[in-house]
Amino acid sequence: MQLCGYEVGLEHPLFLIAGPCVIESETLAQETAGRLQEMTQALGMAFIFKSSFDKANRSSIDGFRGLGVENGLKILEGVRERIGVPVLTDVHEETPLAEVAAVVDVLQTPAFLCRQTNFILAVASQGRPVNIKKGQFLAPWDMALVVEKARSTGNQELMVCERGVSFGYNNLVSDMRSLAVMRETACPVVFDATHSVQLPGGQGRSSGGQREFVPVLARAAVAAGVAGLFMETHPNPDQAKSDGPNAWPLDRMAELLGTLAELDRLVKIHGFPEQRL
Repeated sequence: MQLCGYEVGLEHPLFLIAGPCVIESETLAQETAGRLQEMTQALGMAFIFKSSFDKANRSSIDGFRGLGVENGLKILEGVRERIGVPVLTDVHEETPLAEVAAVVDVLQTPAFLCRQTNFILAVASQGRPVNIKKGQFLAPWDMALVVEKARSTGNQELMVCERGVSFGYNNLVSDMRSLAVMRETACPVVFDATHSVQLPGGQGRSSGGQREFVPVLARAAVAAGVAGLFMETHPNPDQAKSDGPNAWPLDRMAELLGTLAELDRLVKIHGFPEQRL
């Protein structure tokens, strides 16, 4: 599949979607995108900057949702033009989709909305690549039906993204078998290494997280075989306005990405015997 000028898939090198969970300021977006661009260029890794102008799925009414459509899109457009990288953002049911699609390169559907048929159809109809996050409540094989809905619009530029599955209260687990199962959709499979360590609602009025396990799950997913990784990162995760507990520190990204790129090359050289059974 062509994604923002790159060939992506299991036969191609790992690509990265990364950035702060929510747009907090123009300065944060520009600086984070610039540093991530330097890291990925050094590794020859395709990179798409991610940040959200509105987080509609916060635990509490008091949670910071972002800077809104107008200001958020201006900042994303600035990253795209000044840093020179493609940009991705989340959209929701009340998002002005055409307005957003005119600015960003990739649209992303939140996990909670993967079963909303009209929403999936509307997003896929915007003529942009779409990263479809699997719901925390969904079996991996059920993503085939979600993709079928999206493809019915004529859009073939679709990715499917694993972000863990609910395991009791306030906890998620990642089943690495799901990555192989979702390959059957014939879409590039992306693993969300940071939301997979989230503890939804784990802090009462906000979600918690176990960022120490981000490298563990990221390594496991790359070893299992994925097209891309999704990671939220922040210069100071403890001060982040959204998803700080599960964000990976920006100053530790280069080391982790280097390990993951090396592992990805090794795994893909030898191929995937499970596909030949």
